[in-house]
Amino acid sequence: MNRIRLFFLPLLALLFCSCHPGSRYIYDEPISQYINDESVLKWEDDIRVFDSLNVVEPSGRETILVTGSSSVRLWDSIQSDLAPYQVMQRGYGGATMSDFNYYAERIIKPHDFKAILVFVANDITGGEYDRTPVELFLLYKTLVKKTRKRNPDTPLFWIEITPTPSRWSVWPEVAEANRMIREYCSKHPDLHFIPTSESFFDNQGQPDSLFFRQDMLHLNRTGYVLWSDLIVKALKVAGIEPSS
Repeated sequence: MNRIRLFFLPLLALLFCSCHPGSRYIYDEPISQYINDESVLKWEDDIRVFDSLNVVEPSGRETILVTGSSSVRLWDSIQSDLAPYQVMQRGYGGATMSDFNYYAERIIKPHDFKAILVFVANDITGGEYDRTPVELFLLYKTLVKKTRKRNPDTPLFWIEITPTPSRWSVWPEVAEANRMIREYCSKHPDLHFIPTSESFFDNQGQPDSLFFRQDMLHLNRTGYVLWSDLIVKALKVAGIEPSS
């Protein structure tokens, strides 16, 4: 009897996670299941802008896609900061991994890329419907699967979720999710983890406000300069060189 209970308890836990309103898109389920999900569909207008840009914005095997949440969207100096790399920028609002996975084929699939960089940092914020580190890790694995449909051999980089003063209370959970993703990447040669967190701490081991805007969440100019340095370094370590 005990063996039976031990077998079924994990299955019940997974079932609960997949049904909980704050735990959507843990697995690669049919998109139609979420067609009325307002938390996902509220980004439709933003993604339609990407659809239009995909028609007119040139890209090719020398282009690096940088995509994800608002820290990517607000990066106004991305082209110069990452030069001489050729960059396509696709960031929107308060993206979470649920809605990003929902729209991934429209964001990523229309193009072939030299590399794909993803930064999504809104799944663990201290809110009511936060993911657990395990849920976020599973969502990351779903993203890998979706990305590989069109870009099977393209290096995929996960930019580590940054420690921020405004979300410092949930940093242990965020750090654990980062750790699991980093460990998973280390086992797959086409997956890469860009470590950033240590560079954003001050001498007391706290997020350094020097790098953040007044909201203590989004990067300021100093923060973006540091971010770009870390990203470029990681690209070169992975053998991704700018076009000549």
